[in-house]
Amino acid sequence: MSEGHSPAAGPARLNTSVAHNARVWNHWLGGRDHYEVDRQVGEQVAGMFPVIREVARADRGFLGRAVRLLAAERGIRQFLDIGTGLPTAENTHEIAQRIAPESRIVYVDNDPIVLAHARALLTSSPEGVTDYLDADVRDPDGIVRRAAETLDLTRPVAVLLLGVLNFVPDTAEAREIVRRLMAAVPAGSPLVLTHPTYDPDVGGEGNVAAMEFWNAHATPPITARGRAEIAGFLDGLELVEPGLVPCSQWRAEPASAAPVPQFGVVAVKP
Repeated sequence: MSEGHSPAAGPARLNTSVAHNARVWNHWLGGRDHYEVDRQVGEQVAGMFPVIREVARADRGFLGRAVRLLAAERGIRQFLDIGTGLPTAENTHEIAQRIAPESRIVYVDNDPIVLAHARALLTSSPEGVTDYLDADVRDPDGIVRRAAETLDLTRPVAVLLLGVLNFVPDTAEAREIVRRLMAAVPAGSPLVLTHPTYDPDVGGEGNVAAMEFWNAHATPPITARGRAEIAGFLDGLELVEPGLVPCSQWRAEPASAAPVPQFGVVAVKP
């Protein structure tokens, strides 16, 4: 499983009778923005795959480390966060604007409960900008076109896809989404990516039954991919050390952090 954000086509409508990934993820992180059905499914998945809560925390920790690196060491001042999910502590704009108050952030999601919370909670520093787009990851050209109203696409933009491409089951389509997004931003723009895996060397075999249960009882459908498939999203980009690794271990403190079945990577467009 992975952090989450529905890319379903068409206008999204709130459905509280079926568990939804953004709300279940919020439950695993200890948040309050979910319903009984989300708690029930979340607890069932966690019973089958106990590491899922650690995956959720590791994914969130990776986000913080990646944004801090980009803002503090790489001078990135623009962030396009696609599939932001429900706001929690230490959101992208909070981290970036703490380092560089002039940072501009555009969040993208298409779940109605995310939209309601984002508009209420995602504020900005006076010097910067925080915006929100109700849009679908499967429409990268539309996302870029609308984001350009807030972001300067002649300057580097960090494209964040944390736990999003796992909701695009066709790998060729997912690769095309990444290609089109990165084609729209200039050299020096980083891609920040996390993705769940079935790979057994990082404990991913437990994802198999958990995802089968999820796809039968919740929405949207999800998939995992192997290390080689995930690496294919990075074609033409330059990986930032330590490369494609479990997100719990990407520049982690302590360095001995245990692996989780969720890869994380930062890669830059040359």
